[in-house]
Amino acid sequence: MKLIKTIVRPNKVDDVRDALEKMSIPGMTVTEVRGHGRQKGHTAIYRGKEYNVSLLPKVEIEVVVAESLVESVIGAIVKAARTGEIGDGRVFVLPVEQSYNIRTGEQDA
Repeated sequence: MKLIKTIVRPNKVDDVRDALEKMSIPGMTVTEVRGHGRQKGHTAIYRGKEYNVSLLPKVEIEVVVAESLVESVIGAIVKAARTGEIGDGRVFVLPVEQSYNIRTGEQDA
């Protein structure tokens, strides 16, 4: 199993969720986060005063999938989240050694 951790623009969450639901991915975790990549945020003007916005609002989506689905899930996420602009986000893939259902105590393979 693999954990696919994705950071996307907040307005792309529904597109990614729809893409994953079409693939019958059974569950996901969505968390509001803040951060920046190489662009280090941007400069904005509020009431005539310039200030630097270094931590931009993003959304983190986590799904655990079988290794055979990793490439197709990444493809669906990238297609759904891409705008072509700086700040579209990142996808991380991490190994999952074990997972347990808390209600039943069963171990997932």
